[in-house]
Amino acid sequence: MIFTRPSGRSVAAALILLASGIAIAAIAAPQLARKPAAGLPRYGMVVYSDLCVNDDSGEFGGQRITLQRFNEVDTVIYEYTAGGLSWPVVASDVNIDPRGRQLYFTVRPPDGEERTISGKLSADGRALTLDGGYCGDAQVPMLLKKVVDFGRKAGACKACPAPKLKAPEPEPEPAPKPEPGSGDQPMKNEAES
Repeated sequence: MIFTRPSGRSVAAALILLASGIAIAAIAAPQLARKPAAGLPRYGMVVYSDLCVNDDSGEFGGQRITLQRFNEVDTVIYEYTAGGLSWPVVASDVNIDPRGRQLYFTVRPPDGEERTISGKLSADGRALTLDGGYCGDAQVPMLLKKVVDFGRKAGACKACPAPKLKAPEPEPEPAPKPEPGSGDQPMKNEAES
């Protein structure tokens, strides 16, 4: 078998075939690309915070959650305020659902009881809404925004909304007293008569 030099037609046909394959791949690629499962990256670090500064006292308010995601384990560093910013508390029992939309972890502050903190992430991963509520009102959600500018100063704290007054419950009516001679008198023992 003797190899000869390819003719111009066969080279042109191969180039056209190659170009059409590239064009088809370029058109189909956006449709085949996978969208991320949720707003949480599988690896890396994300910080959610609602820290603010009280105008009157100058003290911090709010909380900050730093989530570190590694191949083997996920870790959380939790910071909260009680007049001043607390020491960071490393969480135990960190759980994130496979879709990256919910998480919960357990913390034990140095001066408090162990507690579990849980929340849901927005679809785009830009906010974390913690279960519970601010100011003793479950209707006011604890919304922590994703920190993207670490050099930004904390904003001013907002005052708690006025508590909603519950309508007073009506008092139950007292049971009617039996009237004398109405037949509700105790029976006499026939032996006593």
